[in-house]
Amino acid sequence: MIGRKSTPVEPEPQPVETTNGKGRPTPTRREAESRNKRPLVPDDRKEAKRIAREKRNEAYLKQRQAMATGDERYLPLRDKGPVRRYARDYVDARWSIAEFFMPLALLMIVAMMFAGRYPQLANALVLAMYGVLLVAIVDSLIMVQLLKRRLRNKFGADQVPPWTGFYAFGRSFYFRRMRQPKPQVGRGEYPA
Repeated sequence: MIGRKSTPVEPEPQPVETTNGKGRPTPTRREAESRNKRPLVPDDRKEAKRIAREKRNEAYLKQRQAMATGDERYLPLRDKGPVRRYARDYVDARWSIAEFFMPLALLMIVAMMFAGRYPQLANALVLAMYGVLLVAIVDSLIMVQLLKRRLRNKFGADQVPPWTGFYAFGRSFYFRRMRQPKPQVGRGEYPA
């Protein structure tokens, strides 16, 4: 090309080599299967049973300790979570008629054994037991409705697991000392 000046041509940048992949070859099927194989029956069955029993006992002890201390990590699934904790604390903070139903019913049954000679007294005791049961159920149902309202306000309706009301209802029928997990709040110490 006569009379034209040529412009210097810049060299194109070389692509930077990147290593894609794992950096190792893919294992063959035989290698992968042999790595995942474990015997269906262990060589030493007694030892395997002993180890399994120890693991089960350790998990059971952790769960029992959690039931006494309220440690969330080791509680059973039905008792886990902040919503269930709130429900437990709410039930444990209040006095309820339902918690006294079982001891009262036991006393009435014993009294009915000795009231066999007096049918009117036995009938009155049966009616009294049904009356106490009815009052306890009504009291617990009112408590469940108040608790559900508080749970919806605090956690939101979508965060409250199903059957939480039934969980609280059932817990209210246990005598306070017999409740599991053990109560973590005193009477009147309602959760915030």
